[in-house]
Amino acid sequence: MPTKSTKPTTKPSLAKPDLHAELLRLVAAALAAAEQSYAAAIEGATHSESKAENDKDTRALEQSYVARGQAMRVDELRAGLADVEKMALRAFGEDDAIASGAVVSVEDQDDDSTHCYFVAPSGGGTTLANGRVQVVTPKSPLGRALCGKRVGDEVELAIAGKTRSITITRVA
Repeated sequence: MPTKSTKPTTKPSLAKPDLHAELLRLVAAALAAAEQSYAAAIEGATHSESKAENDKDTRALEQSYVARGQAMRVDELRAGLADVEKMALRAFGEDDAIASGAVVSVEDQDDDSTHCYFVAPSGGGTTLANGRVQVVTPKSPLGRALCGKRVGDEVELAIAGKTRSITITRVA
């Protein structure tokens, strides 16, 4: 008969160094996958079976476009990984303006829900800590709306054609 585990279940940490480490791992994994896709696209573009059989056959040309797109994605992820690696993890106080490296809690006034965001230079849209924290970049609409604000500030922003009103409740 199987026995139940007596290990206590632990929640993923919301500590900034843990969030940073998880984001680094995820961006590095995305980079590795993009590099593999790039290598496969190059192989497809240069494979002997991709050679044009007639003037209307564009397989090799199409594969070269895919390879170029993958190369651009690899470059973007390399730069993003470097930015995340050198990102400062300073402590933010109640009176500090939100900037890259901040962990921000907000309350959505429209549905009384709370959300937690990690402001980072890359990796926007990624979820951390088992989905409890979402990464936003300062370039995203939400990131732009949050950066420079402080605890207690109310922010209105339009996302996907819908106006949301949020209140910043914590910055760490």
